[in-house]
Amino acid sequence: MSERTASEMTARSTATDEVAPATGRGTPRRTGAGLRPKLLLMAADALAVFTFSTMAGVLVHAWNLGPLHSAKELWWSSVLITPAWLAIFANQRLYNTRFIGRRIDEFRRVVNASLLGTLTVALAANLVKILPSRGGLVVLCVCAILVVTLEREIARRIFLRLRAGGQMVRYVIIAGANPEGRDIAAMLQAEPWLGYEVVGFVDDSAPAREPVPGLPLLGGVAELPGILHEFPNASVIVAASAVESAVTNRLARDLLDQGVHVELSSTLRDISSQRLTVRPLGRFPIVYVEPVTRGGWRAWAKRTFDVVGAGMLLILTAPILAVVAVAVRLDSKGPVLFRQVRVGRDSEPFSVLKVRTMVVDAEARLADLRELNEADGPLFKMADDPRITRVGRFLRVTSLDELPQFWNVLRGDMSLVGPRPALPHETEEWDALLTQRLRVKPGITGMWQVSGRSDTTFEDYTRLDLYYVDNWSLATDLAILAKTIPVVALRQGAK
Repeated sequence: MSERTASEMTARSTATDEVAPATGRGTPRRTGAGLRPKLLLMAADALAVFTFSTMAGVLVHAWNLGPLHSAKELWWSSVLITPAWLAIFANQRLYNTRFIGRRIDEFRRVVNASLLGTLTVALAANLVKILPSRGGLVVLCVCAILVVTLEREIARRIFLRLRAGGQMVRYVIIAGANPEGRDIAAMLQAEPWLGYEVVGFVDDSAPAREPVPGLPLLGGVAELPGILHEFPNASVIVAASAVESAVTNRLARDLLDQGVHVELSSTLRDISSQRLTVRPLGRFPIVYVEPVTRGGWRAWAKRTFDVVGAGMLLILTAPILAVVAVAVRLDSKGPVLFRQVRVGRDSEPFSVLKVRTMVVDAEARLADLRELNEADGPLFKMADDPRITRVGRFLRVTSLDELPQFWNVLRGDMSLVGPRPALPHETEEWDALLTQRLRVKPGITGMWQVSGRSDTTFEDYTRLDLYYVDNWSLATDLAILAKTIPVVALRQGAK
């Protein structure tokens, strides 16, 4: 890594920023490399505007939400302000990869942009004495969310392939090799889709020549400007807890003066960026963390969404559940439904409903299989669990065994989205931090379920559940539900 030449990095790097790092002569150098992906995204967004405007117009006419001329006017009003749509997307930072690292964050920004865009359409239409129907505007907003989300997912997959091939990579040097700096580097190595490739560390008291395997110590913090001459396309991430504030201040000024991009960690982990606000407090920039509000209208909205959604899904999946019930009865002896005590919100126990996927004496046989557990922590996972029936294996990989849990949602024991409902013996092994996940209702699907489920570690299980608890919002729920569909359809991370 440390032997990579500057010319090699320059040839491969197509970072998404418009201003490239220093040239090695202490002056900023402009490049068009960062402009290309933004222009491609803007062109794709312009096509998306045409697509969702057309879709909305067709649906307004098909659903009799207004006369034909109303549908045409809605289409014209939306398409003609395409530049305004793009400006709104830019305002929501949808062209800056630093603000859309997570799908959920990007989805939240897409929702905000769609709402603002629809409002702009309504205002523009009124200026020319056109009055689109309320139903038409709602359809336009929903179509915008769906189409732009799909377009961004396609773009994301294309960019991921390019990054896997060494393109669109932002090279970075991490200032600070303490636990925080090492964790940042390890995360960037484990998640290449973020588009960062770590060159190495600078630190005045590093514990080893390679603080993270494969990533060398390049020198001390004071040597960083000189080191950047060897890596002219690299930016810098400062681990705030590793470098004194006075040094960080001076270092940031020197690097920014050279045109180097500098990013500073907040020392906070797994806190949604939407909850962070940087504001001045005297001469100090202070990061304010907005508290999570789970009560009031948000709790009412989530419960309403759960009841309506679970009720509709129970009706729609009733024929499937009937077929599943027959298959279970024909495959093995025992009841169709399986009831098991789980731990709900505020540690209240409840009986979760599932379609039986194991033999009747599965619980009694668990003790004999404990030593074959393939999962870490208190979770139990076994790839070839002999207790699972033939039909049960299919039900698990398709998640059809969880359909009865919609009844748990109607009863108020669970939510459509939330942490996995834990077993009582699992909670006995939790520490005080993980116990905080019991502040919300467990869910049928959640961040852990759509992030690999059984393929993830117990550390990931803890981190993802706590991230949801700490950063819950309705937009987050919608994003998780949207991601659940392809995860189930493609059988990713099957149990």
